Amino acid sequence: MKQSNAFAQNQIKASCDGGVGYLVIDSPSRKNAINAAMWRAIPDAIQWLQASAGARVIVLQGGGEVDFSAGADISEFATLRKDAETARVYEASNSAAFAAVREAQVPVIAAIRGICYGGGFGLAAAADLRIAADRSVFAVPAARLGIAYPADAVQDFVRGLGSAMARRALFTGASLTAHEFFTCGFLSAVTDPAALDAETLVVAKAIAANAPLSIRASKLAIRAVETADLDLLREAEILGVSTFTSADYAEGRAAFAEKRQPTFTGK
Repeated sequence: MKQSNAFAQNQIKASCDGGVGYLVIDSPSRKNAINAAMWRAIPDAIQWLQASAGARVIVLQGGGEVDFSAGADISEFATLRKDAETARVYEASNSAAFAAVREAQVPVIAAIRGICYGGGFGLAAAADLRIAADRSVFAVPAARLGIAYPADAVQDFVRGLGSAMARRALFTGASLTAHEFFTCGFLSAVTDPAALDAETLVVAKAIAANAPLSIRASKLAIRAVETADLDLLREAEILGVSTFTSADYAEGRAAFAEKRQPTFTGK
């Protein structure tokens, strides 16, 4: 049964159907620019998808089927980012949104079309997988605005793009193409725009059909390796060991023996 919820005056929309969750940045008249209320709502939407809606995977996308996101809403900068003090408060909500995507218990897939700039690019970089329409364009214009990109979010650019391409994106502020980002490994696939939703759904359904505890253990282990976090590695190891006493492990073995598709419950 499909469940839906809305946040930030309906500009952040969340829904879930069959274990596939959707988080939509929905302000298409402004190219899905993200205002302060929307930044604050993103962690709440992700928490709702995981804890209440039963999402086993989350697809992050822009509303309106034209753009992913133009990034932070610059019209607010004169008041909400006018100096170092206000910038710290504003960027704390940015960082919380990036962390919510990065640290979600379930995999997050960014489905990207059109413009993917600034903070929108940061959200995509924090996701686990990225699939883009072939005419998508990416940029980090911070240097052209005279500001620095949040340091904690730069880690996602370095991990996703590689050190050299991250430097190019951050130092030049230039627009870069989906094909350039596919070549460096940032994108797992590049599609025709008309095929983006269908191709993303194939990947999302494949993830949602697998054992949730196994997926969570794998995501934790990957993050632990990327961050060299020994505490996180131990957490991943404990969760990994627990899968061998789970009902899903018994179901996986039974389904294999009976030559059928397993039905996993996450227990």
